[in-house]
Amino acid sequence: MLHNIRIVLVETSHTGNIGSTARAMKTMGLNNLYLVNPLHRPDSQAITLSAGASDIIDKASLVDYLDQALADCSLVMGTSARSRTLPWPMLEPRECGVKSVREAVRAPVALLFGRERVGLTNDELQKCHFHVQIPANPEYSSLNLAMAVQILAYEVRVAWLEGQRQDATAPDASAYPMAEDLERFYQHLEHVLNTTGFIHHTHPGLVMNKLRRLFNRARPEGQELNILRGMLTSVEHPQKPQTPLADNGDARLVN
Repeated sequence: MLHNIRIVLVETSHTGNIGSTARAMKTMGLNNLYLVNPLHRPDSQAITLSAGASDIIDKASLVDYLDQALADCSLVMGTSARSRTLPWPMLEPRECGVKSVREAVRAPVALLFGRERVGLTNDELQKCHFHVQIPANPEYSSLNLAMAVQILAYEVRVAWLEGQRQDATAPDASAYPMAEDLERFYQHLEHVLNTTGFIHHTHPGLVMNKLRRLFNRARPEGQELNILRGMLTSVEHPQKPQTPLADNGDARLVN
């Protein structure tokens, strides 16, 4: 189950942070690392700082785009150190660990970490169901990348051990859609809203950002997402209503 929890690093600048992240993961039993467009590929410094966790680096998945790392995930949680103009559902690390373990029984889960200096962009954070904020000392909240990974990896392990004791990791009966299915829904929704004139061209992203937040918070199940897609299709291609029968009870159709 822990293999279903992946650590995703976006555009890492320093290869040493990749090695330290691998070490943090292996100490907590995680082994699934994704590297999204790193500035430099893992090198000898990464191997050195991994301190015996080079196997995590060797089998890490290197991808060019974030969507490739998230495509088959049913739950995505991104770390955010600063408040945003558009508030998003927030979790503390302990809640993140519990949700990760429960969901990973059924499908892959992604824990998303941004660039060393600037973190994740707003567009990247909008791909997340939840944001995670580590409650560090507000007077000095500077955590390096591997430290942040270590904290969330620890909470995942604590939740997993607790689940082993209490048998609390039974799969959720709800079948949530994968990230790539949600992205197709958002593209479909935006297309329809543009076609109907609901979205104003002067502020095209404002409505969609709020709708993303709404649906990510609601977390529609797979069948519910299919219903929503069907509703959008019915707006695009409305069916001509059937002609009703006459009220006088005979078999003649009303013209």
